[in-house]
Amino acid sequence: MPLSSLIQSRRVILCAGSGGVGKTTTAAAIGLAAARLGRRTLCLTIDPAKRLAQSLGLDRFDTDARLVEPSLFRDADLVVPGSLTVMMLDTKRTFDQIVERHASSPEARDRILHNKLYHYVSTALAGTQEYMAMEKLHEVKQSPDFDLIVLDTPPTANALDFLDAPERMIDALDSAAMRWFLQAFQSTGRLSFNLLARSAALAIRGIGRFTGGGFLEDLAAFLAELNDLFGGFRQRAREVELSLRAPDVAFVLVSSTSPLATAEALFFADRLASMRMSCDALVVNRVHLPPRFTPSESDISAAISRSRLPLGPAASMRLLSALRDELREAELDERRLRSLDESLRRFANPPLRVDVPAFPRDVHDLSALDQIARVLVRQLQTTSPDACHHV
Repeated sequence: MPLSSLIQSRRVILCAGSGGVGKTTTAAAIGLAAARLGRRTLCLTIDPAKRLAQSLGLDRFDTDARLVEPSLFRDADLVVPGSLTVMMLDTKRTFDQIVERHASSPEARDRILHNKLYHYVSTALAGTQEYMAMEKLHEVKQSPDFDLIVLDTPPTANALDFLDAPERMIDALDSAAMRWFLQAFQSTGRLSFNLLARSAALAIRGIGRFTGGGFLEDLAAFLAELNDLFGGFRQRAREVELSLRAPDVAFVLVSSTSPLATAEALFFADRLASMRMSCDALVVNRVHLPPRFTPSESDISAAISRSRLPLGPAASMRLLSALRDELREAELDERRLRSLDESLRRFANPPLRVDVPAFPRDVHDLSALDQIARVLVRQLQTTSPDACHHV
């Protein structure tokens, strides 16, 4: 299925991949392509670079949804019949909203939000960011304001973490340690080990020797408050997990030609297949393409002469050396892509592969971002031949 068909037929597109492969920029380019195809698009990102915000005419990304002004598209000579809204995930704010939604009373809500352990749990606990990305996605998916949501998944060391986030959150809520603390605290409102099995009491007392009894008392009180949320929270986590498997969700993996990046992308695709979820497209960034014309040393010297630039006689040799380096990179990338194609054949439904060339400059404006969007979706055109060139 062409990438344009995914953009026009799906409700959610998740962009996943290892760090440093251009995943966030790809997500933004897909969002722009969708807006240019007439869709009302939300691009939900995790940690966007400042230059990406600037390319969309923003000083920075906010945790509130911000519409990219239509005038910016007109200034870039782009026809955009849809709309593009961008938002940055705020992990703690999303967690706060879950507490507010499921707390049994305003008093219970305030006790949790003001607990000194809550800040750590809601911001730094392993897996929280991945789960909250899925939680936010589930929330905005219900909004009638958007036709398509593009999610830039968290920049984790293991790009698979977000797939397991709902299940890991449920496991954490049901862990034996959590149940021990609740059992020791709930009957009297104070921490007491009398009701615990001897082994559990010894384990918790051992922890107390390192952390101090006051910390355990605070932890037990905090967990007792959280227990109010467990039923609704667990149900919500199940809903989030199911939403990843919905037929209106597409997975787009992002990679570079680096063997490590492609190996991780293939591992991710295998994992999706094992979970009966499909990888719909694979975007390979920064591909070196062979030049359409390979000039000789005399061609380069003649071009320098015609340019009338004050370049010495060694300039043509340096340019020729740079050209040879580029040719070697192109040959290497061609071999790597052939190997990648061989690996993709093992899938029953191999993903669409889209190669994005290595452009000479980073994305700093809408025209540069649109250049990537037009590679991803070939039928997109500029309104002026001078707006930006095809690759």
